[in-house]
Amino acid sequence: MPKLQDKVALVTGASKGIGAGIARELAACGAAVAVNYASDRAGAEAVVSAITASGGRAVALPGNVSRADDVARLLAETVRTLGALDILVNNAGVYAPTPLEAVTEDEFHRQIDTNVLGPLLVMRESLKHFGPAGGSAINVGSGASRMCPPGYAVYTASKAALDALTGVLAKELAARRIRVNSVNPGATLSEGARTAGLYGVDSAFEKQLVAMTPLGRVGTPADIAKVVAFLASDDAGWLTGEIILASGGLR
Repeated sequence: MPKLQDKVALVTGASKGIGAGIARELAACGAAVAVNYASDRAGAEAVVSAITASGGRAVALPGNVSRADDVARLLAETVRTLGALDILVNNAGVYAPTPLEAVTEDEFHRQIDTNVLGPLLVMRESLKHFGPAGGSAINVGSGASRMCPPGYAVYTASKAALDALTGVLAKELAARRIRVNSVNPGATLSEGARTAGLYGVDSAFEKQLVAMTPLGRVGTPADIAKVVAFLASDDAGWLTGEIILASGGLR
């Protein structure tokens, strides 16, 4: 039997990249998956189509995680469509290179609202929808919270905050039998990173990261998704409050 058979999962920001990879992996492990998107409906529906074509269950659901009303609708629709929640993956996130002199109030709030307030709102609302057996909440952080790359002050601060929230909520929600862990990717090839020009042919940035990564390559969404699926399963039943650096050894 697949390790997530009959489980219900919500993955935020799952229309592309790491989120899409996570949604597909959870479905392959037997879960019914709500594929959340903020604006890319076509991308989310493509993920759903791929899952259903393989015999899985999935639905695409809109919602901006930084807005409480959207979050309430998202969770309610997930449960109405698929059943009580077992797995929550807080993947939705935004980033942009912001050297100190380029930091603005608007950019600060854009990143903090999505990357920190968003998971808080989703976690708070999810408490109404996890069953009595509890479940697993997985935050998708970033290796940036440890590596502190120059030019990413706001993004790094937001992911360091998410690390802290993981630790706090793991303790706060343990009595409800909800485990809270974080997977922090290192250099990972995704649509967003490629669009931003971080990776690709003749990318000096990518070559530098590969040279710094002991396993000798850039990660993929599938690499991250497998770690998330493990944390979602009963195999990780004794883990909570953990921050797993999924980086190929990059520190």
